[in-house]
Amino acid sequence: MILAALSGFVAVAAGAFGAHGAADLQAKGWLTTGAHYQMVHALAVFACAHLRRSGVRGAAIAAWLFLGGSLLFAGSLYALALGGPRSLGAAAPIGGLLLLAGWAALAWSAYAGTRSRPD
Repeated sequence: MILAALSGFVAVAAGAFGAHGAADLQAKGWLTTGAHYQMVHALAVFACAHLRRSGVRGAAIAAWLFLGGSLLFAGSLYALALGGPRSLGAAAPIGGLLLLAGWAALAWSAYAGTRSRPD
């Protein structure tokens, strides 16, 4: 939950910088997109923490995939917006795949959890 909170903090900071500090339109777009995805997945990590405490086994795996995906996806966009080398943009699709894997893991965990409970 600490990492989710820190991720949300970074998302707000990046979004604010994109809205008020970045002059370049492309940089603003990268910051906005990164902040949006990072915030959504910070909240998803909070949900995973709650689900894990409720006994949903795979929720922790989904949380780690969300955190890693956010780091790579949003982080690469932030780096580009701050003038980093274009080669860093190659990390964004990998991060996106990790985010997708997180949602798939969460769906599988929810499905497996409903199948193991008696009606």
